[in-house]
Amino acid sequence: MKRLSITWRVTLLYTLFMVLLAGLSLGFLFHAGAQTARQEKLTRMQSMVEESRREIEAKDGELDIDRDLEAFDDGIYLSIYDTAGLPLYGFVPRNFDNSAVFSDGELRTVESGGRSWYLYDEQITVEGYGALWVRSVTAADAVDSTLGTLQHTALLVLPVFVVLAAVCGYLVTRQAFAPVRQITRTARQIVAGNDLSQRIGLTGRRDEIYTLAGEFDAMFARLQSAFEREKQFTDDASHELRTPTAVILSQSEYALNHTAPEGETRAALESIHTQAARMAALLSQLLLLARADAGRQVLQRESVNLSELVEMVAETEAEQAAAQKITVETDLEADVRVQGDETMLMRLFINLTENAIRYGRPGGQVRLTLRREKDQAVAAVTDDGIGIAPEHLDKIWQRFWQADPARSDGGAGLGLAMVRWTAEAHGGHVQVESAPGAGSTFTVSIPCE
Repeated sequence: MKRLSITWRVTLLYTLFMVLLAGLSLGFLFHAGAQTARQEKLTRMQSMVEESRREIEAKDGELDIDRDLEAFDDGIYLSIYDTAGLPLYGFVPRNFDNSAVFSDGELRTVESGGRSWYLYDEQITVEGYGALWVRSVTAADAVDSTLGTLQHTALLVLPVFVVLAAVCGYLVTRQAFAPVRQITRTARQIVAGNDLSQRIGLTGRRDEIYTLAGEFDAMFARLQSAFEREKQFTDDASHELRTPTAVILSQSEYALNHTAPEGETRAALESIHTQAARMAALLSQLLLLARADAGRQVLQRESVNLSELVEMVAETEAEQAAAQKITVETDLEADVRVQGDETMLMRLFINLTENAIRYGRPGGQVRLTLRREKDQAVAAVTDDGIGIAPEHLDKIWQRFWQADPARSDGGAGLGLAMVRWTAEAHGGHVQVESAPGAGSTFTVSIPCE
């Protein structure tokens, strides 16, 4: 199950909290409303009984009840009885069984006629006549019915409230986390484009997230400055070292060819010449990568017959492979053309082929294939050598990284970095499949002409 985003989790938590709060509030209001409604009914019933005291008197031993005494008011019935329970005045509800025993000053709930009733009795004494019972009755379900209507309405309104709470919570949360999404987008752009010049650039209010974004921008600025200095140093150092390296290389070559040194002197000059050649190649690669990083390495694009180029590389590297008893085989589709820099593409396939030979199995083979697949020229260099461990597959593209330094054979670990840059500079990509002891396959895809 996909994990919910923070925005949705906060929204759900907010909605749950609002629903719980609304439920508790409605429950409290209904309970308080029910108690208040019942208390109001009781107070009105007691008030009607109290009013009857002033409207009842006796003359010459006869009971005299004022005609202004209300026997019905707002759903409450009032009736008067003698001590024997005989009705003297007033009304009772039609479905009410009036045989209930009198109980002085007590609010009761009785069941009669399939309904619930509130019943309040009070005994009064009329001067010149004696004791009387005054009874007030009202339907209990009238109060409950009103509360029930309110509850039904609340249940209809509650889902709407939940939806509104969820929508408002989502909008508020989304707005609150908008800076976080901006930080994430900027980070992805930096990773995808290797462009440290990107900035989050949040402006406006100054809360914790905006402060964090500002710190990230400052960090990116420092990293960009550090990388720019490193690239400039690499560029400058490579450029400055090319001249003395070329002098060493040319002078050692001259000494070997024109002075006829012998013994240890020749061995020393040969070593100097070899190391100078390695240094020259290394400086050339460093300079190219530094210019590529700075965006100053321009490709000289032209129509390139990739089939002929790969065939030429295979023939060139066959002699080096034969020294290790490795056979170079080709399976190339004819006339596969691309728009690219012929020199850079040749260096790409030379690097891949030399790597395959260097880490191949003595007596094994290196196979170069080329096919046109839709609009892509897909080339692969396969060996049956030592292979690459799974944990090293992502590291092989790093500069100066070598899986097996003991078998580097003079390599500096820049070849695959150049291969990746060249493929991407031509609008393509390179990938590798490998397993320890089973060899490796490097596949390059470049758009066809």
